[in-house]
Amino acid sequence: MSGFSSPSAPFLHVNDITVIRGGRLVLKNVSFFLDHGEALLLTGPNGAGKSTLLRVLAGLCPIQAGSFTLGGLRGGIPEQAQDIAYLGHLDALKPGLTLHENLALEARIAGSKCDKALETLDLVELADLPTRLLSAGQKRRGAFARILLRQAPLWLLDEPSLGLDTRAIETLGRVMAAHRANGGMIIATTHIPLPCREPVPLFSDSRRHSREPEGIPGPDTPRTSSCPAS
Repeated sequence: MSGFSSPSAPFLHVNDITVIRGGRLVLKNVSFFLDHGEALLLTGPNGAGKSTLLRVLAGLCPIQAGSFTLGGLRGGIPEQAQDIAYLGHLDALKPGLTLHENLALEARIAGSKCDKALETLDLVELADLPTRLLSAGQKRRGAFARILLRQAPLWLLDEPSLGLDTRAIETLGRVMAAHRANGGMIIATTHIPLPCREPVPLFSDSRRHSREPEGIPGPDTPRTSSCPAS
């Protein structure tokens, strides 16, 4: 397979992560792993800990117990930033800059080019407009363009379809499928169906049948499912 390398061990291994925020138990003993070409969808009610889990993996939230590794290295260290592309609820675009100017710094850091990302997400005609003039959906696509520019193997997407219309969600599906086909991985939170084909329960395949998600029972638990590459 071309694209991201695929070592024998899973790229991401999460082991018994527990998070307490504001005196509240948000995540308890969360365990799973993710390999090249795979995607994981996190669903559940507000406050279930979905966004917290993404922030933990992005190195933005401390954990009280457990551990995780990325590419065989301990998670949460600055050296792993190049392996992760994180999309939060906020689009993180400066309103006074054009869309192209907002993306230019990320492109320089990653050694990539804005034009291809803008074309992929149908943003070429909007590239020279100040982002304050863009609609919510256009800003969301602009934020996702930064994910493409980063060229990281692991995408952490917090409600990536937020504000997108049907056509843009279809484009999102194609972009996600292409990333996985190239060996990339995706973990996404969502409250609506995302264009990820044939979701199956986490750890349900033969390679994982001996393991079950642990320690996250009840209605406040993020439900996790793994989507095989299309």
